[in-house]
Amino acid sequence: MKKLLATLCALALTAVSVIAGDYPDISIAELKKAIAEKKVTVIDVNGSTSYSKGHVPTALNFADVKDSLAAKLPADKGALVVAYCGGPSCSAYTRAANAAKELGYTNVKHLSAGISGWLQAGEATEK
Repeated sequence: MKKLLATLCALALTAVSVIAGDYPDISIAELKKAIAEKKVTVIDVNGSTSYSKGHVPTALNFADVKDSLAAKLPADKGALVVAYCGGPSCSAYTRAANAAKELGYTNVKHLSAGISGWLQAGEATEK
């Protein structure tokens, strides 16, 4: 019974790490501070229609920049890059996060709250 319980716990932890992905989360407050200090590149992975309705201030539309992402990101590979999509259950952000990582960026984070959490927090968007 103890082996079964240990196995189930290990599987649960594995599942959580797969869902969480390889990218640490950044809070809305931390992202707002980084935007204000101009110390972040934000990438919206919600698609052009959603992007045009409103996005996190300064965010790039991944649909528009995915083929030229290297030119849009800072020269410093340690610079903060944050990707987001719809909300906590959305994993589309990984397309941009993985693209940045493949380009050599080492400080890639995820705004797991997504645009839905940003709006629920009463934060302003750009159009």
